[in-house]
Amino acid sequence: MRETTSLADVLVTLDDISIAREGRDLLAGISFTIRRSEQWAFTGPSGSGKTLLAKVLAGKIFHHGNVTWQQYEEKKGIALVEQQHHFTNLSNTSNFYYQQRFNAAEAFDSQTVLGLLNQSPDSPRWVTALALDHLLQKPVLQLSNGENKRLQLALALGHHPAVLILDNPFTGLDAAGRATLGEMLNGIAGNGIQLIVITAGGSDLPACITHIARLEEGRLVKVDKTNGRLPLAERKGVELPDTFREAQGGMPVPDRDFSYAVKMDEVSIRYGENLVLDRVSWEVKRGSCWSVSGPNGAGKSTLLSLVTADNPQAYANNIILFDRPRGSGESIWDIKRKIGFLSPEIHLYFDQQATGFEVVASGLFDTIGLFRQLNDHQARSVHSWLRILGLVSFSGKRMSQLSASQQRMLLLARALVKNPPLLVLDEPAQGLDAAQHGLLKTMLNEICTLFGTTLIYVSHYPADLPACITNYLVLDGGKAVK
Repeated sequence: MRETTSLADVLVTLDDISIAREGRDLLAGISFTIRRSEQWAFTGPSGSGKTLLAKVLAGKIFHHGNVTWQQYEEKKGIALVEQQHHFTNLSNTSNFYYQQRFNAAEAFDSQTVLGLLNQSPDSPRWVTALALDHLLQKPVLQLSNGENKRLQLALALGHHPAVLILDNPFTGLDAAGRATLGEMLNGIAGNGIQLIVITAGGSDLPACITHIARLEEGRLVKVDKTNGRLPLAERKGVELPDTFREAQGGMPVPDRDFSYAVKMDEVSIRYGENLVLDRVSWEVKRGSCWSVSGPNGAGKSTLLSLVTADNPQAYANNIILFDRPRGSGESIWDIKRKIGFLSPEIHLYFDQQATGFEVVASGLFDTIGLFRQLNDHQARSVHSWLRILGLVSFSGKRMSQLSASQQRMLLLARALVKNPPLLVLDEPAQGLDAAQHGLLKTMLNEICTLFGTTLIYVSHYPADLPACITNYLVLDGGKAVK
């Protein structure tokens, strides 16, 4: 039974909100009221309906039931900052591809940060607060994941919203960025903008949050007042499913006959006047497990692009991959064949019409999409990884039908499917719920121990790192500082 309240105190009321697709309830019977003095957060496991609910509140998706904003009936005062950022190039199209970010000539087809900010009425006033000053002339395509998050927030705030809906706003931000954003959101709430935050775990919530609502399987199961106390992070290990150990016997062990996966000597990368990597030297021995960290914009993604053969400036530097100098006759595909790769950018550019099976299978050929037939052994490998990660029900579903964390798990299976000698995982736990994160950490430990797999793992969160990691590289301002 709902608590009685005056309409003057009500911000929004949801009454029996439901969304069904293909005979399945994605949201079912959602009803609640948010008052003007309240700041709400919605949490819950992967696929529970959190992002769908955010889109319902923002008026961006069809649904059954009623959403009643007491003052903002036309949604003009409501801004949604989505989990994935999307932008167009100077020709007003979205025809970007992953490697384009690292190609100096083609990257400048994207708009600059300043160009985008000038399209939002008052977004320039947020430039300093969101630490965008030094990025104004930078092409948007070359921004890091965390830098893009800050830009999207500035664009939203530039429209003077009365209600700000944030879908996993802390994802991809470094420690300093998370602290700054938390303080900023507290200030925003104190100045009368109401916040609705979507979060996978809840540990990064700003102190201003007054209510935490939990969704499970599309239903609202609990609403708690925080009373100033926010939940601790849910980070725990889990037992691997039996299917993982059953599959081990059928998993091929690819060629690991090399001494060094990566050797870099005084590597520098520059885009115009912007020095991204500054004389970085780094050696990754076979079987070693590395953490790579550093603030947003430190050069981590550029460093990984050299390892994965996606950056053409590798040929102008002293770089050895799998004991072979770059430019000594090996093809890009020779290198990629030995690497399993996952990153936020791969997620952003992946074909949303691909099915779950096609996503995982594409990892066998290092393509963003599946363009060839599989043999029986390859098909069995794909089905095995779908079972191992609990993704069988997504095999025939398109990426666009799945939540962001479900998509991320499919892309993780894509990186693992060929059991590569080197895993390069850029923020793989981004947006995962507690169970998915525990499975990821436990599985990486097992893989690296069983197969001697070399691991390069990028994360802003020390708690994300699997126990097998014993080596650490820290970048700051393009320099290796540790």
